Amino acid sequence: MTTTPTDDAAGSSPSGPVVPSDSPGSPSAAPQDTTAELADAMTRAIKRIRRRTGERLEPYGITPGQGRALRALAHAPGCELPGRAMRLSDLADRLHIAPRSATTVVDALEEAGLVERTPDPADRRAVRIVLTEAGRSAVERIGQVRHEVAQEYFGQVSPADQDVLLRVLRSAEAAYGAARPPRRTAPPGAAR
Repeated sequence: MTTTPTDDAAGSSPSGPVVPSDSPGSPSAAPQDTTAELADAMTRAIKRIRRRTGERLEPYGITPGQGRALRALAHAPGCELPGRAMRLSDLADRLHIAPRSATTVVDALEEAGLVERTPDPADRRAVRIVLTEAGRSAVERIGQVRHEVAQEYFGQVSPADQDVLLRVLRSAEAAYGAARPPRRTAPPGAAR
């Protein structure tokens, strides 16, 4: 039995943990079952953390997507300087979203007074995004919320296990990024 993202995260019953016969630690578990189980566990974790982060940011009027954009801007070199601020297209690339989606996010952030658009001195067609003072304060709040949510989720995991998990995820991400699998626009075999 391979669990799915909707299964109970703890995988336990009132009488204790449920260990399926094909669980990662069992002798009959196939390697692909372990990787699928790992992907399912990560999906559950991400969904729970994202949902909780969204709930905690809601009183500030910030969505998780807007929070990601603000953090990306805050970590851009010279983000507070109009001449060195991030271009809208660079923000879209950094967030792995379409430029039109980045425009929508920036529109909402600008309306909230968290960012300002400034002309790019090197290219009049381009727009650069600058954090306002309110935007920098929002980044601090977002950082605090992210820390609190991470503590809630991972707080019962030993620091040694947290270090191992972080190392493994960084290694997997580096290997995946180095392989650069091609992006598919349609599933294999789909009619074009």
